[in-house]
Amino acid sequence: MSAFKTKLNDTSLFRKLYIVDLFCCVLSFIQVPAYVFLVFLFVWGLRLVYINQKRYGTFFKMRFGLWIGAFLVFSLLSILINFSYTVLFSLVMFLHVMICFFLFYGMHTEPDFNFKEELYSLSVFFVYVTTVLNIIGIFSLLFGINYSWEFFNVYKICFPIFENRLTGLYYNPNLLGFVSVAAIFCCHILAKSGLYRDIGKSPFPKLMLAVCIITNVFSLILCDSNAAFVLGMGYALTYLVYIFFDRREGISPSIVFIRVITLLIAGTILVTSALMFRTIFKAGFAAITAKTNSMVEALWKEDEIIREIEEDAPKDNGVTFNHENKNIDSGRFRLWKESLDLFKISPIIGIANGNIVFYSEEYLNGTLSYSYHNSDLHNGYLTIIVSTGVIGGLLFGTFAFRFVKHAAQHLFLRRKTVRDEVYPCLFSFLCSYMVYSLFERALLYDISFMVMFFWLVMGYTSCYVAKYEHLIETQYLFRRRRIKRTLL
Repeated sequence: MSAFKTKLNDTSLFRKLYIVDLFCCVLSFIQVPAYVFLVFLFVWGLRLVYINQKRYGTFFKMRFGLWIGAFLVFSLLSILINFSYTVLFSLVMFLHVMICFFLFYGMHTEPDFNFKEELYSLSVFFVYVTTVLNIIGIFSLLFGINYSWEFFNVYKICFPIFENRLTGLYYNPNLLGFVSVAAIFCCHILAKSGLYRDIGKSPFPKLMLAVCIITNVFSLILCDSNAAFVLGMGYALTYLVYIFFDRREGISPSIVFIRVITLLIAGTILVTSALMFRTIFKAGFAAITAKTNSMVEALWKEDEIIREIEEDAPKDNGVTFNHENKNIDSGRFRLWKESLDLFKISPIIGIANGNIVFYSEEYLNGTLSYSYHNSDLHNGYLTIIVSTGVIGGLLFGTFAFRFVKHAAQHLFLRRKTVRDEVYPCLFSFLCSYMVYSLFERALLYDISFMVMFFWLVMGYTSCYVAKYEHLIETQYLFRRRRIKRTLL
């Protein structure tokens, strides 16, 4: 009984199970039981919020906790002022936000917690699992294995193609795209030698990392998720910026100018090449898929199928891996326009997150509705501002700015380079995710794998900041003047 109680009080174990279960929630065939189990994990998380505050004093030790506390107070005030029949949903989101802040971001308040061991174990899990799932999805695509099932227009499974795009074993292509970028990020983490030096483990097999990267790049391209592609390119560009400016001694204005120009050229070449490769690869793989599917059909059908292959007759129902919806914004502009009208209803204190759809249908154009595609503003920043108003937006923005400022110091104000450590990967992912949140429901008000993965990375970054704060040094600026930390 004592061992079981110890496990119940283990916050690290909770984080692992919570993030793994949320990952299972994006998989088609086990999504429903994963959501059922999520209810018990959510209650467990709320219990740990209380216990950690009692034993660790989480709020009082949390970095920038003052801004977090003020944001939570105004969020609760917004819920009470905008009381409606959706108040239960608003309260659930409020409790979800507490788990994000206190158990994920607040992991740096836990004494003697080795965050790198937890990071390593989760990275290994995602590398193995995503590789296997991708191989199954791509293999099924090539050999014409498919399955489709719909339950009263409420729950739908399309494997491995959904709306002309690869979805594999995931619920929709956009989720596959995000998971693919997250898995590549985990591969980069496991490629860092500093990680193994700190946890005392042998390096992860490079062959497995290579297979994982290849299969996830394939999946990222074939799912044709523009937002996920932006996330991946943002990660690569942010890391490239770090590499260009990772300099331990002072730099002159001429060196800065040359590096900025070189960086702009390199970034342009990288983005252009990636876009070209993406287009060519989709077209090539579509042709390969058409051929392999025809060959599989030829094994089971009569001679007319063979004649079609020999004549190279094109098929009208081939998969092209392109959006069926040619509207580049996928309806987001309408949602964002509606959000401005929602903001006008209560610009100071907000309307509470649970009222976003309700107010849209009750007082405005009804662009938002209780459906999968139109139940959110698809912009994390707009969702926060509409939910908590100008005050809540400023409080959250202040917290975010303070965190980013301190996190950036650890890249450029350390006397020794951190290039062989995991920290540049964490920082790059956070930066790219902030851009990604402009297009997805992916910053705070959503109990999903995307949101919690972001806060998990936030937590690991906060642990790094708290642990190595004393190693930050004053740096020379242009070899004469110094940058003081107070100015940053």
